[in-house]
Amino acid sequence: MRIAILQNNTDDGPAYLATWLRQRNIAFDVFDFERGDEAPASLADYAGLAILGGVMSVNDDLPSLRQAEVLIREARTAGKPVIGHCLGGQLIAKALGATVGASPNIEIGWWPMQTTDSAAARAWFGEFAGSTPTVIQWHYESFAVPAAAELIGSSDACPQQAFAIDTLLAMQFHVEIDAAKHALWLSASQRELARLPGEPYVQTASVMAAQMANRLTESQKLADAIYSHFETLAKAASGS
Repeated sequence: MRIAILQNNTDDGPAYLATWLRQRNIAFDVFDFERGDEAPASLADYAGLAILGGVMSVNDDLPSLRQAEVLIREARTAGKPVIGHCLGGQLIAKALGATVGASPNIEIGWWPMQTTDSAAARAWFGEFAGSTPTVIQWHYESFAVPAAAELIGSSDACPQQAFAIDTLLAMQFHVEIDAAKHALWLSASQRELARLPGEPYVQTASVMAAQMANRLTESQKLADAIYSHFETLAKAASGS
């Protein structure tokens, strides 16, 4: 079984997702679009698809984004799982005909998300279904929920945090975060955060850094639940 990972920016890698896959001896290939990698022509050789975040908008005229949408639709037709992190979740929404535009609020930092207690939420979120985990957010845009999809996560800042449909999960948040990626984001974001004074859902770098140690454990437990269900679906799709 092999997983395809689409990476939109070189400095926005799979982080905890890669760690999780390696711990379970699950093979994966990373396609770094910023580095010049081409997306796979199809998912014939892959049991599942994971899509990472990025600084661009899904509405930008970039061939890599359109290629990602083609693969998302192929995966859905084939019954293969797809998980989208932030921009990746927005790409799932757009691939399925929903709109992506400015978020009601810019959301950056460690913020609580309310999950539902539906069957889909329990499948994807495990013990976190029906609870309020705190997750790392970093987005300016957000997705609408496609027709027939089920909203399973929301927050005060952004009502559409996660939806599920068939074998696909779109997330507005970043469960792939690990300590190294968190530190990289903070070191690279000083000018960005300085341009956002007074935004109610934007934390300072110092606040995010102070919270990281306490929040990361919960975030990665949520990631474990999500990635475990993704693995289950991928095994079913591959017949393994």
